[in-house]
Amino acid sequence: RAVAVATALAACPACAFRPTASVARRAAATTRLAPMNMADRPVLIAGNWKMNTDADSAVALAKAVAEASKGAKAGVAVIPPFPFIPAVKAAVAGSTVAVGAQDCWTEDGGAFTGAVSTGMLASVGCEYVLTGHSERRSVFKEDDALINAKTRKVLAQGLKVILCIGEQKEEREGGTTNKVVAQQLDAGLKGVPESDLARVVIAYEPVWAIGTGLTATPDQAQDTHAFIRSWFAKAYSQGAADAMVIQYGGSVTPETVDELMACPDIDGALVGGAS
Repeated sequence: RAVAVATALAACPACAFRPTASVARRAAATTRLAPMNMADRPVLIAGNWKMNTDADSAVALAKAVAEASKGAKAGVAVIPPFPFIPAVKAAVAGSTVAVGAQDCWTEDGGAFTGAVSTGMLASVGCEYVLTGHSERRSVFKEDDALINAKTRKVLAQGLKVILCIGEQKEEREGGTTNKVVAQQLDAGLKGVPESDLARVVIAYEPVWAIGTGLTATPDQAQDTHAFIRSWFAKAYSQGAADAMVIQYGGSVTPETVDELMACPDIDGALVGGAS
């Protein structure tokens, strides 16, 4: 199962050969997009393992992903639980698979029982850190100020951040999706200069689609991704908007990934359960 999922997500035709995917959507997008060709943006498929696996299964899964990712045109990352990061890093050594962490704290060290610093994560070979995931927002009650502090700390450490944003079901139904994601971007990237954006990835995850089996339609996802890109054009510059990697997350599976990846403003996937 792990090999099948990794192969479908990391080596799917739409991920590997973006120029041939969904000609109609890409043609329709030409009025929305800036000079950078969609194919010029890197594609990133990242697997967020959440609180799953144990020591043995984490290593086995990491090896399976590394094997399945051989020859993939997309960038691939795995984001295991904290205890397994060193073993997973060793398991993917020699491959192009990057390793990330699911969270971090805002201080370098001290009396913060249970917390993990960005320096610790860097020391075990992490390249990416998630911030703002909906489960951190809802289960752990993290607010925008804390998410921003974590985001800035990740960047200050020289690591890459995957900042997660997305609306609740009632916000989608109420027509306020764009307002919600704009507020999350405003707050999450407060104080982040344009020079740091090369190490920022945005993961749009409609909360109502995470772990529910529901998935935003390609049109819904594309519309929101296009809005996110337009936010960067206004908040930073058109060049920043063109270059920004924007993932989709929310019950991404081998059955849904190709059609989502065909959308011109979707540059990869943050995969949860299926990863």
